[in-house]
Amino acid sequence: MFKNVSRRFVLSGLGAATIAGSAVANAPTSSLRPQMRNGKPAARVDAGAGALIQAAGLSGAVAFAVADAKSGGLLEEINGTRALPPASVAKALTTLYALEVLGSEYRFTTRLMTTGQLQNGILSGDLILVGGGDPTLTTDNLASLAAGLKSAGIREIRGAFLVYDGFLPHVHSIDAQQPDQLGYSPAVSGIALNYNRVHFEWKRGSNGYGVTMDARTERYRPEVQMARMKVVNRRVPVYTYADRNGADQWTVASQALGNGGARWLPVRKPALYAGDVFRTLARTQGIVLPTAKVDRSLAKDAQTVVQHHSKALGLIIKGMLKYSNNLTAEMVGMTASAVQSGKPTSLKASAAQMSRWAAKRYGMTGTKMVDHSGLGDASRMTPEGLVNALVQVRKRGVLKPLLKPFAMRDANRRVIKSHPIKVDAKTGTLNFVSGLAGFMTAADGRELAFAIFTADTATRGRIKRADREVPQGARTWNRKSKALQQALIERWGALYG
Repeated sequence: MFKNVSRRFVLSGLGAATIAGSAVANAPTSSLRPQMRNGKPAARVDAGAGALIQAAGLSGAVAFAVADAKSGGLLEEINGTRALPPASVAKALTTLYALEVLGSEYRFTTRLMTTGQLQNGILSGDLILVGGGDPTLTTDNLASLAAGLKSAGIREIRGAFLVYDGFLPHVHSIDAQQPDQLGYSPAVSGIALNYNRVHFEWKRGSNGYGVTMDARTERYRPEVQMARMKVVNRRVPVYTYADRNGADQWTVASQALGNGGARWLPVRKPALYAGDVFRTLARTQGIVLPTAKVDRSLAKDAQTVVQHHSKALGLIIKGMLKYSNNLTAEMVGMTASAVQSGKPTSLKASAAQMSRWAAKRYGMTGTKMVDHSGLGDASRMTPEGLVNALVQVRKRGVLKPLLKPFAMRDANRRVIKSHPIKVDAKTGTLNFVSGLAGFMTAADGRELAFAIFTADTATRGRIKRADREVPQGARTWNRKSKALQQALIERWGALYG
C-alpha cells in the first residue's frame, strides 16, 4: 500500500467560486496551501475538492486519489477505496500485465503451414493459415504471406485450406451488451484482420444503392464474401445482424443512408474473414484455394512455409494506449494469460487471471475485471489501488513513456498550449462512465500520480441495448465529467506543486 500516507483532508481554497463558467479551465492565481496551526496542517475538513464535485452537477458517484509519485504519500482522496467501472483506463493495467508477462520485445507470429508432400509445385495435403494472436495483422501482411507462398514454390493445393484460430478463445463480441454494429466491440479469436472490422461503403445510384464490403488497407481493397449487406426500405432499426449460412449477414435501413458514405462494421467470424481475404490475395499470385474452413485443432505434423512477425509489443501497446483500441487490449491480455498459465477458457477467465495478478503484484485487491479493455461496465477498480500501482511502476520508468499527453483546455475546449501543468494519462469513456489516470507534473516539477473515476451506473443500466451508441444525455454527462477531471488536476497543481 501507500508509503508515508499523509492525513486525508479535503483542502480549502477553490471554494464556492469554482466550476462556474470558465473557472474549471484555469489554474488559481493564488496559493492554496493549507493554513498551518502550531506547525501542523489544519485538520478541519473544508470545501475544496468537495465543492468542485458538487458544482460539477454529476449524477452518480465520483472517486479519486492522488499521491506524490516519488514518495508514494497519499495527498488527497474522496471515495478512494470505492470500486467503479474504469472504462479504457483498464488498458493501463493490461499494459503492465502484458509487459511483465511477455516483455516489450515479444512479437506475434502468423504462419502459413502445410501438411502432406510438395512435389512439382503441387501440395498433396492442407494449407493452414495459423493465427498467433497478432492484433495488428492487416490485409497488406496477408498479401506478403501470399507472395511468400508463391516464392516457396507452391502452385496448387490438393487438400483443404484451413484457418487456425485456436491460439485464443473465441469471443463473439467483447461486450455483448453493445449494439451489433459498433466496430469497437468485434469478435476476438486467435487470428484477427484489420482489427476485425470490415469496410461498408454505399452510394445512391439511379437504380438504388450500390454497396461494397471490403478489407481495405492503403494498398489493397479486396471485397469479401463472408460479410454481406442488404439495403432494406425502412427507417428503423438502422442495422440488423444475423449469423446465417456461415456468413455475417447485415441489413441497413435505406432511409438512414443519404446519398453515400462509409463506416467500419465489426467482424464476428475472424477466421473466415482472414481466410476469405487471403484466398483473394493468393489468387493474385496464381494460386487457387478452396473456400476457407475454420480449424481449431492444429495438425501436429504441420510444417511452417512462410511467416509474418508483428512489431515489438512495446510499440503495439503504445499504439493501443494512443488510440484506445479494444481488440488490441483483449488479444494482448489473453496472450499474456495464455503464456503465463495456458490458454484461458474465456475472455472473462483471462480478465480474472489479470485481476489476481494485479492484487498480488500491486495490492489492487479492489480490481475485478471482466475484460482487458474496460469495455464491459461490470469491471471494477478503485482509485487508491490504481494510484498505488502507478507509484510503484513510476520508479521503474515502465508506464509513463507509453502514455499519451493529456491536453488541458479552456472553457471553449481549446487546447491551452502553455498550460503550466503537464499530464500523461489514460482516458476512459463509456456512456455515463468516465475515467482518467496517470501522472501530472506541476509547474515546479513535482510529479503526482492520480486516478479519477466517475460513473452513473444506474442511468447507464437503464439504457436499452439498441440505444447504446448515442444515448440521450450521455455526451453532456461525460463533458461535465471531463471538466471536473481538469478542475481537480489544476487544484492539485496549485496545492501540491
